[in-house]
Amino acid sequence: MFYYLLKYVLLGPLLRLVFRPRIEGLEHVPASGAAIIAGNHLSFSDHFLMPAILKRRITFLAKKEYFTGPGVRGRLTAFFFRSAGQIPVDRTGKEAGQAAIREGLGVLAKDELLGIYPEGTRSHDGRLYKGKVGVAVMALKAGVPVIPCAMIGTFEAQPPGKVIPNIHPVVIRFGKPLDFSRYAGMENEKAILRAITDEIIYAILSLSGQEYVDEYAAVVKAQEAEAKAEKERRFPRMPLG
Repeated sequence: MFYYLLKYVLLGPLLRLVFRPRIEGLEHVPASGAAIIAGNHLSFSDHFLMPAILKRRITFLAKKEYFTGPGVRGRLTAFFFRSAGQIPVDRTGKEAGQAAIREGLGVLAKDELLGIYPEGTRSHDGRLYKGKVGVAVMALKAGVPVIPCAMIGTFEAQPPGKVIPNIHPVVIRFGKPLDFSRYAGMENEKAILRAITDEIIYAILSLSGQEYVDEYAAVVKAQEAEAKAEKERRFPRMPLG
C-alpha cells in the first residue's frame, strides 16, 4: 500500500516535477506477466524514477548498503527503499551472486517486473560498462523476456555525490523485448551467458548513446581509486599557512 502512496502521492509527483521525464517506448513493457527490465545506472535517482513512471510495480535488487547507512540520511534512504519494495542484496562473498539470482527469480516467479542494472554498480563517469552475466542466468532460468532501458540525463541531474538533484530534463527510453528462448536450458554455458549479456548491453547502448567501456565498472572504479591514492602518497598536499 505504501508503495502506491509513494508512487502517486508523495514521491512520484515530486520526481516528475524535478526531472520532467519524457518516456519513450513504454509500449514495449508488457501489461502483465514476468519480465526483466535491464537498464543503465547513472544516478541514485534511477531507483525511484522508473517506478514513478511505470504503470506496473517494479522491484529492483538494490545493494545492501542502501539499507544500512548511518545517521539520519541512512535511515531515510533505507525507509524509502523498503517503502518502494526494493530487495537488499549483499554483493560481497562467494554466494553474493547466487543470492541475488535467487531473489530475482523469486520476483519473476510471482509474474512481476524485475529491475536489474547489468553493470552491477552505478557508473561513476557516465559511461556504459561491461555487464555481469546474472541477468542472463535469470532470463534463461525464468524463461522471461528482457526489456532494455536507457536512462538519459539522470547523470547530469544527480551525479555521484550530489544529494540535491539539479533541475534537468530526463528521458527514459525502453527498447523492444529481447527473447532468449532459443538458449533454453543453457544457463550453465559460460559462452552463452556472455553472449546474452553482451546483447543486452548492446541494446542498452543503442538506446542511450553512451560511450562503452569493455571493463567491469567496479574494476575501473577500484583502479582509479588506487591511482588517486598512490598519487596522494607520492605527492602529499602541503599544509596551508
